Amino acid sequence: MRQDTLPSLRADSLVLYKTRPARVVSISDKIEIEFQEGNTKRVRSKDVVMLHPGPLHSLSELAPQSGDILEAWELLTGGSTDIGELSELIFAAYTPASAWAAWELVRDGLYFSGTPDAITAHSAEQVEQDRREREAKAAAEQAWSGFLGRLQRGELIEEDRSRLSEVEMLALRKREKSRIMQELGYQQSPEHAHRLLVKVGYWSPHHNPYPARLGVNTAIVDVAVAQIEDEQRRDLTHLPAFAIDDEGNQDPDDAISLDGERIWVHIADVAALIPPDSEPDQEARARGANLYIPERIVYMLPRAVTERLGLGLNETSCALSVGFSVSAEGRMENVELTPSRVKVTRLSYGEVDARMGEAPFARLADMTQRFRDRRRRAGAAAIDLPEVSVRVRDGQVVIRPLSASASRDMVTDAMLMVGEVVAGHALGNNIPIPFATQPAPEEPRQPVDMAAMYAYRKLFKPSRLITQPEPHAGLGLTLYTRATSPLRRYSDLLVHQQLRAWLRGAETMSAREITERIGVAELASASIRKAERLSNRHWTLVYLMQHPDWQGLGVVVARDAQRGTLMLPALGMETRIRLRDEPPVNAQRKLAVRQVDLADLTAYFRVRA
Repeated sequence: MRQDTLPSLRADSLVLYKTRPARVVSISDKIEIEFQEGNTKRVRSKDVVMLHPGPLHSLSELAPQSGDILEAWELLTGGSTDIGELSELIFAAYTPASAWAAWELVRDGLYFSGTPDAITAHSAEQVEQDRREREAKAAAEQAWSGFLGRLQRGELIEEDRSRLSEVEMLALRKREKSRIMQELGYQQSPEHAHRLLVKVGYWSPHHNPYPARLGVNTAIVDVAVAQIEDEQRRDLTHLPAFAIDDEGNQDPDDAISLDGERIWVHIADVAALIPPDSEPDQEARARGANLYIPERIVYMLPRAVTERLGLGLNETSCALSVGFSVSAEGRMENVELTPSRVKVTRLSYGEVDARMGEAPFARLADMTQRFRDRRRRAGAAAIDLPEVSVRVRDGQVVIRPLSASASRDMVTDAMLMVGEVVAGHALGNNIPIPFATQPAPEEPRQPVDMAAMYAYRKLFKPSRLITQPEPHAGLGLTLYTRATSPLRRYSDLLVHQQLRAWLRGAETMSAREITERIGVAELASASIRKAERLSNRHWTLVYLMQHPDWQGLGVVVARDAQRGTLMLPALGMETRIRLRDEPPVNAQRKLAVRQVDLADLTAYFRVRA
């Protein structure tokens, strides 16, 4: 039926322009056509296809038609026809209205397909297949519509969960867009995806997404661990040894003894069980460190390692012991490193605080104080900002301030002593290890109040692990390495592997190998540290949601125009609020929680009179 020359068209003909019906208004060098909306357009003859020669005075004449579609299809099955014959077979007439109705059937594509002058009737098999596909598509669209409706109402049925995986991927920053979020008109962001998942019950109201969002591996380490070698070790079981840690600690990897005028620090001999490049070593390297979040601990090593080597978990423990005396100036002398066997008693900081006037703790405190004084004279940063312990117990968040503790200071300095001793030993014996370094701030200070400590902390750059020895300004040490937590940090385990090789007369890893291992572990550790920080804030906000009437003191640590940054010691967090007055730094204000946005990781407070 298509006409390729101007004489085949005339005014008032019905034509197709692309997929739209149009009436020919006039013909000259071009064809003027009119659409249903009343607007006109000048087109070329090859741009239109004839459906009916007319006369068609108005497109409003193209009214719906009634006819027997099945009878016409059965008659034409396997053959072909044109728009005129198809119109007559279905509607018993070839008029503009019946031509358009017939063409809509062709365009629908179930029974017929083709062009106006070459229409094919589909086979019964093809029609049946297309019908099944259409029914499936209609059912899918209906299911999709029902699914979106349930989400808008905040409802969820079990079959919806698989569909929501794309929203979860967005919430975890594993993808940038979600069709579901788009269909619902939500902003495509992890925070909005988080809100939707909680709203419909896919995530619990307190779900912590941050470890997964940061790509932290939270699976339990499931690799085999060999038995520890039966080797010659120095017997130090006669020395009372104390593993002092927070109550409930599950991975005790250091203990302290007093032997006359010598301190012994015993460290779980993890390198004796985890050699370089073993499967557990590679797993720990990929993880970088233990993940400590309020609801759980994810270990970098198989639990069997802690069960066998954790100090005080068995009658005797295998350790790498570091012994030294302390001069009046706080320097370590007469250093000795030896594989050992020790007998350890586990105590909490609270228990030891109550016994600090007793032996051996009073003497140990005196010796570590000398070391601390030396560090302070060398410019060690005395920053003592509020810290808290955040734990989740049976769904309830428990926040406990970590107050100043004489025993905690004593243990901290004993472990720093070991870090300096081991760093010096490694340097003196050409043992490549990761040295912990930190550049000094441009303006060294000794802050004495909370606001000054808050400001001073911002001047420090992060510490780094490198194979070349450089000072650690924050600790006031010219040489330092981390060596007392091999169960918890891969860099500490790396130090122990090097020391063990040297003590046994074996070849140590090269500086290049150490650098490569540090790079892998520190990349993972950075995500661990961020996941811990964000998880602590997440659960602190959950605590505020569980205690909507919370009130507490805030200390002004910084001011900017009418806004101030306040430290909340009871929560171990800071917040920015608008201040009506102009309080000086270190002033206190009573605050009350106003609103918590968990997905946005934000809490809003107000100042109470």
